[in-house]
Amino acid sequence: MCGIAGFLAPSLDPGAMPGVVTSMLSLIRHRGPDEAGCYLDDGFAMGTVRLAIVDLESGSQPMSDPTGRHWISFNGELYNHVELRAELQALGRPFRTHCDTEVALQAWIQWGPECLTRFNGAFAFAVRDAVTGDLALARDRYGKRPLFYTEHDGGLLFASEMKAFRAFPGFRFALDPRELASVFAVWTPLPDRTPFAGVRQLPMGGVLTVRDGRRTLRTYEELAVGAPPFEGTEEDAAAYVRETLRASVEMRLRSDVEVGVYLSGGLDSSIVTKLATDLSHNEVRTFSVAFENAEFDESGSQQVVASHLGTRHSSVTVSASDIAEHFPAAVHHAEVPSFRTAFVPMYLLSRHVRDSGIKTILSGEGADEAFLGYSLFRETMLRAAWHELSGEERETGLARLHPELAHFGPAHRKHMAGLFQQFSVERLPGLFSHELRYQNGRFATRLLKERTDPFADALEMVRTAPGYAGLSAVQKAQWLEYKTLLPGYLLSTQGERMGLAHGVENRCPFLDPAVVRAAASVNLRFDDGSEEKAILKKAFRGELPASSLARRKQPYRAPGSTVFKDRRPDYLDLVLSDTELGKLDWVDPVFARKLVAKIMATSAEEISTKEDQAFVHLLSTAILDQQFVRDTAGPDASPEADLKIRTVVDNRRALPRAGGMR
Repeated sequence: MCGIAGFLAPSLDPGAMPGVVTSMLSLIRHRGPDEAGCYLDDGFAMGTVRLAIVDLESGSQPMSDPTGRHWISFNGELYNHVELRAELQALGRPFRTHCDTEVALQAWIQWGPECLTRFNGAFAFAVRDAVTGDLALARDRYGKRPLFYTEHDGGLLFASEMKAFRAFPGFRFALDPRELASVFAVWTPLPDRTPFAGVRQLPMGGVLTVRDGRRTLRTYEELAVGAPPFEGTEEDAAAYVRETLRASVEMRLRSDVEVGVYLSGGLDSSIVTKLATDLSHNEVRTFSVAFENAEFDESGSQQVVASHLGTRHSSVTVSASDIAEHFPAAVHHAEVPSFRTAFVPMYLLSRHVRDSGIKTILSGEGADEAFLGYSLFRETMLRAAWHELSGEERETGLARLHPELAHFGPAHRKHMAGLFQQFSVERLPGLFSHELRYQNGRFATRLLKERTDPFADALEMVRTAPGYAGLSAVQKAQWLEYKTLLPGYLLSTQGERMGLAHGVENRCPFLDPAVVRAAASVNLRFDDGSEEKAILKKAFRGELPASSLARRKQPYRAPGSTVFKDRRPDYLDLVLSDTELGKLDWVDPVFARKLVAKIMATSAEEISTKEDQAFVHLLSTAILDQQFVRDTAGPDASPEADLKIRTVVDNRRALPRAGGMR
């Protein structure tokens, strides 16, 4: 795991290039605290801050092939690097290290962009051809590692985190009201977007090439949520899923450093922990978040699993005061508005993990998307069939809709029946599965002074997506989760960005392509919505505590707006003060004041979910405005921070250009 940054900047003073790229790397040095290096070419620079996981001694970056023509700055891991290396060596490719970064580079030289379809990993990287001057940026198929870019002064800036752009001369951030509307409504940036004007992220499964000043963005692998139905019995399917997951965990345990596991106490992380204990030669260390507030705490279930599997377990107990104290720092690392505070405890957990000497972690992210674990999928099945069901069938479907909610009784089912009747016909073309969820998001868009259609870009995304129209209602729901909330929030704001804030890499066995395909094939045969993740439970019955298999699903949550109003941290003035609100040119001050006043004066029980989410959106965006737009605060704010560059390669005018290109 690493962080990368660089630029194509034909107008930048050559003498300023080393200092600029070093300053950019300084702002993301938390991603790779072990070492840093940079490569300079005519009008081009790129660098890496490295978190050493594989080949600790000889994996320094940026890295070149033996000829010095091709250079790579690589962020992430190739889990199948052993198999790829053997294949490339058989083809005659030379290797000087045991690092997966060199495997990625040699694969690019051998196969070009087509190598990306062979990669099983979490990655984002830049490759430079020093002879032709070509540049390529690539990102993994599920968007597990970030990569941002923006045009500036006739050139292109790129980095693992947007904050690196602050170090480039003349660059300024500005929030984009249209993008904010989309983020508020959909709860996350769309796959190629950010909340900032002119700043884009490379979409999942995307590759951007720059040649002779012309940029070409294409998708090297489309997201596939379908697969041929599994042909065996249910027992066969359970065995198939188990072995596929076992192979995925085994591959992700490859490391030259110790690998730990995030244990939430739920089914998915318990499965990952079980397989890790089976496959590891050493005692497995597990880590969890516990809460002072019993409403959110799952420490009892976590301890049951840890004791059953014999792991060395530790947790960090988070209070409401902790969330309030660390919220601005976590927002600074997330770089996007958030609708909930649950990412802050993960920020604190990753700090605890790193303090414990661990810098690589396995987690259960991706399981709910692959194996239809969310109530969203059951809702979609029921709503899609609503008009074809009898009254008794509707009641049965509603009764099993929310097993995670102990209080979900007759009154709640009656309310849901009314909503399902109202939303049984699609209103937003292609977004049927998410229409109920998006109503909460629509409320938050009232915070914005500029009123635009918050769903316009999401509607265009699904309208133009290859093969999307032919998916079933549930498959469309999966596709949307894979494209939006999973990479835009769960893997980033709540995952990768919180981990790398403290130099901790997260690996996700459920996001192995083989596991995703296996899930898609068995879902078609054996998941009718009657039992959550029935095949997963069957695959590991007898190997996990019976209570873990039988317990109600408890989504990971944290306290919301109450943590701020009860403690009144100084930064709350950003939304409490009329003067501070007036500095936010994107805010509708009248609506914002009404919302803030209600939150501050009302008990938690009287605040609706949509109001709570809108407040957290408002506060987190106000903090981003302060940290990035007005550039007045934030951790790592000084690009002059002390960063020791281990490797500097200056290739300016060292190699001939093809066709006389400069």
